[in-house]
Amino acid sequence: MSAPRTITVFTRHQPGGEPGRGLRRLAELAHAAGVTLRVPPEEVAKHDLTEPMPGVELGADPDGPTDLAVALGGDGTILAALRRYAGRKVPVFAINFGEIGFLSTVERDGLDGAIEPALRGEFEVLPLPTLEVGTSSGPWQGVNDISFHRRPDLRVAELSYGVGDEQVGRVRCDGLVISTPAGSTGYNLANGGPVMAWGVEGFVVSFIAPHTLSARALVVAPDDVLQVTNRSADEPVDVTTDGRTVCTLGPQEQVEVRFRHDMALLAQVAGASFYHRLRDKFGRLTR
Repeated sequence: MSAPRTITVFTRHQPGGEPGRGLRRLAELAHAAGVTLRVPPEEVAKHDLTEPMPGVELGADPDGPTDLAVALGGDGTILAALRRYAGRKVPVFAINFGEIGFLSTVERDGLDGAIEPALRGEFEVLPLPTLEVGTSSGPWQGVNDISFHRRPDLRVAELSYGVGDEQVGRVRCDGLVISTPAGSTGYNLANGGPVMAWGVEGFVVSFIAPHTLSARALVVAPDDVLQVTNRSADEPVDVTTDGRTVCTLGPQEQVEVRFRHDMALLAQVAGASFYHRLRDKFGRLTR
């Protein structure tokens, strides 16, 4: 990759602390490399950046042109950055300032050693697919997953799903999760669904607390369109993308979910791999 001329930074939601110190260190490294650091208004307010810093554009439009995004946070921060730049060919370089941080390329104590070569363009880029759900409020994208949830104060949901003209199943459950390979280690894994290695083409459907012994996860081919229908006569279900509620699916309503190839770009240090992440982040569960 060519060396970036501008980078835009995003941090986890808590103000100050380690992410704030990480942002300031990133500003120093970027200035030393002759790279402009763009800091969106939310980050300026979050970290009380009232004084000008050399080489830093405070209050920059987060949707403005940039060569690279840097996320200092956990998977929520990283996913938000990946969604923001999906389809725009802007890689997201993620450093874990959260808990698991499965999408991050290094831990927080490796910031200097990872950022310095990244500012020279010395990083690899992994294209990731997204999922798109078409709703009455418009299309919504998920990098990890799109899910359907019964509301806590309502009865068990009744959801059906199908591919093309074929209904595959109808399940009473607390919800249904559709995951990309990158998201298969999240909500899908908690549901007992399969882990899909990055690079596998397809997406997986799994269930939250199914009220049957016959419900099984299903891996769907990438070019198939999945339909999800709320079979309830009078109760809506919530629709979420990457854990954020975006709309509701009303009684008897149906939506379509599509696999979108190579929409998001994840920047990585050289030699990083899915299997290393899997062992590093989840290996402790098998000891």
